[in-house]
Amino acid sequence: MRLAISPGQAADKTIAPLLLDALPPGCVIADRGYDSLALVNRVAARGGVAHFPTQSRVRIQRSVPRDLYRKRNLVERFFCKLKHFRRIATRFEKHAANFLAAIALASARIWMRAIESRT
Repeated sequence: MRLAISPGQAADKTIAPLLLDALPPGCVIADRGYDSLALVNRVAARGGVAHFPTQSRVRIQRSVPRDLYRKRNLVERFFCKLKHFRRIATRFEKHAANFLAAIALASARIWMRAIESRT
């Protein structure tokens, strides 16, 4: 897993190359916010497969397998669980490094709960 903080007004696809370069190549699933030909080519150049649905304004539409795209739900549920931590939801920390550390701790706690429930 890789975490990074970006400015609130920045688009999601601006920070995506930083996150993707640190991960091993593979199947990348994202929502319409990451629809960028440069990002799709970057994933393909690293040996991965990009599954990004295209925005409605794009002439040539890419199709994404429905069952694969539904797995994004796991990420959305993770963010929902992360927002249950008051320190994260209210952005209590003023410095970015401290906020990122709080997110890392909360993420580890969520992950440990998920591992505990499986055993």
